[in-house]
Amino acid sequence: MNEQSGSGSAGQHRVADYRYHTLVVTVENKSGVLARLSALFSRRGFNIESLAVAPTDDERFSRVTVVVDLESAPLEQIIKQLDKLVNVVNIRELHPGHAVERELMIVTVSAGPDRRDELVEQLDRAGGKVLSVGADAMMLSLVGPPARIDEFEELLRQYGIIELQRTGRVALANLDEDD
Repeated sequence: MNEQSGSGSAGQHRVADYRYHTLVVTVENKSGVLARLSALFSRRGFNIESLAVAPTDDERFSRVTVVVDLESAPLEQIIKQLDKLVNVVNIRELHPGHAVERELMIVTVSAGPDRRDELVEQLDRAGGKVLSVGADAMMLSLVGPPARIDEFEELLRQYGIIELQRTGRVALANLDEDD
């Protein structure tokens, strides 16, 4: 049976407190597992806000970090459906404030020579990096909590976003959490 953090009355109380929930699903590292997982979300009408998948330190397993939108379905229903999948080994909810979450954004913005200093100053304050500079554009990267990535993306709109790519959210429980 899969471990399910966040179930029971305490978890139900927290469900009402925030819209997006981060689930960490450990699955067998086999062909077709991700397809079955995404098919389940599609069939049931569950909306995925973010998805990241990678092998764990044990090559037999992969870790799927999925952020689900609770407006599409109750959390308990999503967990029960995931638990029915054959290759799912473990399901765990990571609560906001009790996990470290990060996302990567790579973005190309309009930035002629006259605006570059201002843009680099903003980027430095956010902790980002310049990846490439062209005649009228700059490619930037920023790693951070999703809210900081959202804020920086909004700030960049004034420059003109040419192309933008964000990874799915990755997360680990804080080390001081009792499990």
